[in-house]
Amino acid sequence: MRVYLPATAADLAAAEISPRTAHAATAALAAVFPEEDQEGLEVSASLCAADASLMRLAAPGAETEADRRVVIAADVDDAQVRQLPVADDVLPGTVEVTAPVSWDAVAALLVDEAEAEPDVRAARTGDEAAFERAAEADLLWYDVSERGALAEELAATPRDQH
Repeated sequence: MRVYLPATAADLAAAEISPRTAHAATAALAAVFPEEDQEGLEVSASLCAADASLMRLAAPGAETEADRRVVIAADVDDAQVRQLPVADDVLPGTVEVTAPVSWDAVAALLVDEAEAEPDVRAARTGDEAAFERAAEADLLWYDVSERGALAEELAATPRDQH
């Protein structure tokens, strides 16, 4: 199953991606968007993961992380994914990845461009208008082979250097 894991720049330097809540093109998501094809559902799942990345950036302890959303698209075994029931705080397509994900399973990295940093920075502090602008920004696609260089680039521009 292709999953979209919300992440931060620190995850790019990790040996593997830790288990976490993610998003996928599930039957629950398809039920909400019956007119969408598989590609449209994948886009929706990746956008949900981008929003969740911003929430990770706003969490206590993430203050020094770079002001860019990171989404890791990976193909994991269905046995490593548990679909979560839709609830007030759980969107359709939300899944729990129950085991670490190796970098060999990663299909792509999706990361904000540098121009999005001011909106991401403001959104981290609760600025709703900035959150909406960040949500409208496209994420850039990177091959997993670019992970090291991307991790270095983002580590070189932590929040406290702005």
